Amino acid sequence: HSPMYFLLCNLSLADICFTSTTVSKMLVNIQTETKAITYAGCITQMYFFILFAVLDNLLLTVMAYDRFVAICHPLHYTVIMNPRLCGLLVLVSWMISALHSLLQSLMVLRLSFCSDLEIPHFFCELNQVIQLACSDTFLNDMMIYLSAGLLGSGPLAGILYSYTKIVSSVRAIPSAQGKYKAFSTCASHLSVASLFYGTSLGVYLSSAGNHGSHSGAVASVMYTVVTPMLNPLIYTFRK
Repeated sequence: HSPMYFLLCNLSLADICFTSTTVSKMLVNIQTETKAITYAGCITQMYFFILFAVLDNLLLTVMAYDRFVAICHPLHYTVIMNPRLCGLLVLVSWMISALHSLLQSLMVLRLSFCSDLEIPHFFCELNQVIQLACSDTFLNDMMIYLSAGLLGSGPLAGILYSYTKIVSSVRAIPSAQGKYKAFSTCASHLSVASLFYGTSLGVYLSSAGNHGSHSGAVASVMYTVVTPMLNPLIYTFRK
């Protein structure tokens, strides 16, 4: 269980930081009864939000691989998921997240903005900030689509592939008790991954279907606040 707990600790840390990025400023706004944020503060919040959102995504993919090895190759689990590989996978996840977030933030810094800006959101969301720019945003839009394909669809495809192999392996187990035991080891991760991608998809559909409204901001509370808070509870209840 050591690799799983190591990955779970990193996921918990990412969730705490992910939630703190937006909730802390939101609480300050409620306390001071103001909704203003400085330009530097907006860029900083956007950087850390993207960092921990991508990190959450990548860690869920690494955890799916961990469950794949545990169920499909149980005899080689301790050899494959050794401390060095676990540390390397987490380190690469942190590096990719940090570099991607830095690139997106630098792309925003090159834009020029008009005065009296209002973001229809409770935090500095990347797409909302780009839409307020007065200069050309073609490169920013292309970067968003590219990152969505590589860092969004890629990890999701990896998770789906892992669970396809897991289901095939579990179906080959003759006893019902063995199948239940195998599936129970994946239930927590599957619940968290489903909640993460389900709420993210819901936010995207809500934003796409309601331009100019605050429904996207309300829906985004699910994946920026509620989902990270539920993740530890889901893993706790399953133990």
